[in-house]
Amino acid sequence: MQQVIHNLIDLLTLTKVSDLSFEGKSQDLGFPKVFGGQVVGQALSAASQTVPKGRAPHSLHSYFLRPGDANESIKYEVEVVRDGGSFSVRRVIASQKGKSILVMTASFQVFEEGLSHQETMPNVPGPENFKSELSLFRSHAEEIPERVRDLLTADRPIEYRIVENQNPFRPRPGLAARHMWIKSVAPLPDCELVHQCMLAYTTDYGFLETALQPHGISIGSPKMQIASLDHSIWFHRPFRLDEWLLYVADSPSASSARGFVRGKIFDRAGNLVASTAQEGLIRLTS
Repeated sequence: MQQVIHNLIDLLTLTKVSDLSFEGKSQDLGFPKVFGGQVVGQALSAASQTVPKGRAPHSLHSYFLRPGDANESIKYEVEVVRDGGSFSVRRVIASQKGKSILVMTASFQVFEEGLSHQETMPNVPGPENFKSELSLFRSHAEEIPERVRDLLTADRPIEYRIVENQNPFRPRPGLAARHMWIKSVAPLPDCELVHQCMLAYTTDYGFLETALQPHGISIGSPKMQIASLDHSIWFHRPFRLDEWLLYVADSPSASSARGFVRGKIFDRAGNLVASTAQEGLIRLTS
């Protein structure tokens, strides 16, 4: 298993302080702020450790309240909202230095058979037809600002192959839609929670950028302030993140310095395994 995968699994494995209190390390990605996907994944990990055995997460809803400090550990306090016959609900508050940085509500369910239908997977070329986003960054390394060059060209635990790939430092206006093939760079343990927490981590990356595409702007554009405001995930069916998944995103609206995006995640067999939604700050600065 590659070291970057070991590091990510370790990051999402929290220290248990008490039955409802946990502590997680922060990942320094070269920015002063903690990556939002890290906090979502860790909060899900914390909540999952407090529910009765046999109940898996089916949805989570998070609000980012303050930027997290990448140099500080994060405390997670879990509230038992309800344990019913089939469902359990937990509320998690993530904090640093006594201030809340994220609040999450997560719901868990005992597996049940029931009615089943789903949207059809889009017909797009497979991941073998595209280069990784990392290789694109490395091929344009000379255009990346020196302060973040090492960050953007470093090895990553998740590989992204974007169908609509383009140079992020010379973006062109396009449709508010994006198709990303995603997969861990090495095999993962046979633990459903590891795959779910890692997907929670992964879905925050590159998602909000979909709202920038109609405007010919990317995260590499100067004078942009971009930050996730909230993030929701619904887990529909079992999946493995060490096998290719197609992350389909679109942005139906942007207004008031906010962009709204929604996503669907399919496995290669065409099963819809998860859905996502997010609103984020996309503010033009002077």
